[in-house]
Amino acid sequence: MQPRDLSAHSPYVPGRGVEEVARDLGMEPEELTKLSSNENPHGPSPAAVDVLREYAAQVHVYPKASHTDLTDRLATEWDLSPEQVWVSAGADGSLDYLSRAMLDPGDRVLVPDPGFSYYGMTARYHHGTVSSYPLPKADGFSQTADRIMEAYDGERIVYVTTPHNPTGSEMARAELVDLLGRVDDHTLVVCDEAYGEYSERESAATLLDEFDNLAVTRTFSKAYGLAGLRIGYALVPTAWADTYARVNTPFAANELACRAARAALDDDAHLEKTVETARWAREYMYDHLDAPTWESAGNFVLCDVGDASAVADASQRAGVIVRDCSSFGLPACLRVSTGTREGTKRAVEVLNRVAREVAEA
Repeated sequence: MQPRDLSAHSPYVPGRGVEEVARDLGMEPEELTKLSSNENPHGPSPAAVDVLREYAAQVHVYPKASHTDLTDRLATEWDLSPEQVWVSAGADGSLDYLSRAMLDPGDRVLVPDPGFSYYGMTARYHHGTVSSYPLPKADGFSQTADRIMEAYDGERIVYVTTPHNPTGSEMARAELVDLLGRVDDHTLVVCDEAYGEYSERESAATLLDEFDNLAVTRTFSKAYGLAGLRIGYALVPTAWADTYARVNTPFAANELACRAARAALDDDAHLEKTVETARWAREYMYDHLDAPTWESAGNFVLCDVGDASAVADASQRAGVIVRDCSSFGLPACLRVSTGTREGTKRAVEVLNRVAREVAEA
């Protein structure tokens, strides 16, 4: 007895946690600055933590009320009907729901390269096939409708990431509108806005009343600091909103996650502090890293250090964990998450030093 052939599936490899890195290096976790996973350096909203404590003793109850309450709160936030909000276990859960709703076996999806590997993974899990469109480094990873349409061949789903991971580039609203108008009627454009809170651009969600071939995904993992709770959502057109009940995993979004997410949505001060720190840290890295960088609208900066693997290893041994982007097809680049002011300054100092040492070795 064996599972089906999964040889085409490459496993998602997350950044390593502080505790495991500290054990390997013989260090204490507090000696390390982790800037590899785009997490919130300020942690979760204090209001969310209070709610977790308050409701921890009630996890024996299925999350029906909390799920409904979060859905209604998000609908109010985005001026949509509750039926247009698909709450999920992380934004990747929403990607799975959209795959279930849209893909028949053999259907094709179009994904950015470089890009988030789970777009292709969820398509393959649902017996779809994957093609890609390039975001060339030489062109600053720019995102345009023309670039996507050059690779487009009638795919069922086209993925757009804005801000884009790992580069930080954005797709202008006019370009997205152009794309939505040019793809075939059967094609869904999924706009992944996992880092949307850090951007100054208007969300694609404001286009949902105009286009019925658009879905927007968002997460509480980044700006809201709830990565460990796995809570996200999709925003979809009214025309097919009732599909959610047919593809939703029963009670996938857990009780504590739903309640914490709702509390985090109401903590404007924590979100403002988070976004302000990220924007400061991006500017600090642009100005002080001794390496070429690209302008980013996320909570990270991509930089070219020549030999990313060697610099990332040396930086980790020096106590700063960053993301080697070789797995994205960018072997010269590191992605450095925005930290606190202290953590960002430390990371820049360490990276500048070890990059020189690697270059001179």
